[in-house]
Amino acid sequence: MGRPRLIILIRHAQSEGNKSREIHQTVPDHRVKLTAEGWVQAREAGKRLRAMLRPDDTLHFFTSPYRRTRETTEGILETLTSDDPEPSPFPRKSINVYEEPRLREQDFGNFQPCSAEMERMWQERADYGHFFYRIPNGESAADAYDRVSGFNESLWRQFGEDDFPSVCVLVTHGLMSRVFLMKWYHHTVEYFEDLRNVNHCEFLIMSKTESGSYNLETKMRTWSELRKERAALKAKEEEESGVKKEPKQEQKAAPAPTPRKWGGCPQGCTHGKHFKIRRDLLELRQYDESCALQAHAHLTVSGSNGLSTRRGGPKKFMPNNSDEDSDDPRGHIPPEIDIIRARDELVSSPDGTPSYISLEDRLRSQQTPQLKNHYLHVGRDGGGSYSGHASEEEVSEREISEEDARKRLADRADRVKNRERSGLNGSKVAGPTTRAAHVLKLGDAPSKSDDGASDGDASEDERLDQLDAAEKEDRSVQGSVY
Repeated sequence: MGRPRLIILIRHAQSEGNKSREIHQTVPDHRVKLTAEGWVQAREAGKRLRAMLRPDDTLHFFTSPYRRTRETTEGILETLTSDDPEPSPFPRKSINVYEEPRLREQDFGNFQPCSAEMERMWQERADYGHFFYRIPNGESAADAYDRVSGFNESLWRQFGEDDFPSVCVLVTHGLMSRVFLMKWYHHTVEYFEDLRNVNHCEFLIMSKTESGSYNLETKMRTWSELRKERAALKAKEEEESGVKKEPKQEQKAAPAPTPRKWGGCPQGCTHGKHFKIRRDLLELRQYDESCALQAHAHLTVSGSNGLSTRRGGPKKFMPNNSDEDSDDPRGHIPPEIDIIRARDELVSSPDGTPSYISLEDRLRSQQTPQLKNHYLHVGRDGGGSYSGHASEEEVSEREISEEDARKRLADRADRVKNRERSGLNGSKVAGPTTRAAHVLKLGDAPSKSDDGASDGDASEDERLDQLDAAEKEDRSVQGSVY
């Protein structure tokens, strides 16, 4: 049939939580059941629904999975399908009932606190705004709006089915009914805040028009209209009683009331703002500091010809932590961590944490300029001396052990010495080598000089000229790959 001719929203009947809010301190919200009066309201709602339906209507129910809404649905179906006083045109087996968790009530927390704290929370919610205020350990009406938005989209997809029933009934909660209408009719947040709650078992009827849209036949109650009605009623009573209002005397403007202070701790901040650092963390930090000071003293006395010397003087890293009130006798001064020790050692901390300088970077830094230039290639983007540079074929440098790394460093040093010796004696001396695969620059074959030697054996000027020519070709229109 497509879109139903009626969409009816029904708030659940009176529950024990509506009669006494204190029950929420011991009973979860989803387990709160109906009162005796609530069962009467649910059965009366079933009679009213039966009276407004056509005999040929088909029904489809969506209900919140909370106990009070499921019991309300049972009460409605009890009288809707009853054959007393006359047979019902709606047999129970022909009515589809589905539990829809997205129609559940706004989450007010697991177990609500005492009445005094709940009253404080309701006042805070009123000042903050009912739509955006998030209940502690719960959700806001905006969160419920997101749930209803997903349900509305699912509902519209079901309306596209030809066999969808002619009447769709949603048994839900007061706030969820208002949120549903807010999403459906694109109400503003201000209008939602002005809407009053729906009465128990009150029907919100949406009827389909000829254009396929839905009109809300039920007039919603608002707080602004209620205030106007009360003001008009009070003025009418004063007029009928003959009491004339005395003209108000001009009074001095009263000072503006001090606004309530919300947020923070419910009972006010009674805890201190200083916290003690854990003892094990303090000891570890002090041990790191002492190790850093000893390493710095050793470097100052003996000096170093390694990687740290070429990278400049010692640098200190001052972490910005906020442990202002710790057990450290120096107060809030953070420890100084020596970066040099992390650069020169494979393991740079007492707990065995590896250095942030990878082993691949260490091995590359040990190469001589002659060895580096031998593998200098221009990438497709016109730069980067290691564009396309591949790792070793046999073993990845990041996976070798510390002992293997030292052996490989020694092998590379021997290769450099052998090459220097071969350049002096005019003959090549073979040494221990590790075969490595390198990507050719720009994907072309290796260029050869006139005498058949490769670029690695050419002079420095020739290599630079070849690199300039390759870079020029790469940056030209013919060499462009973009």
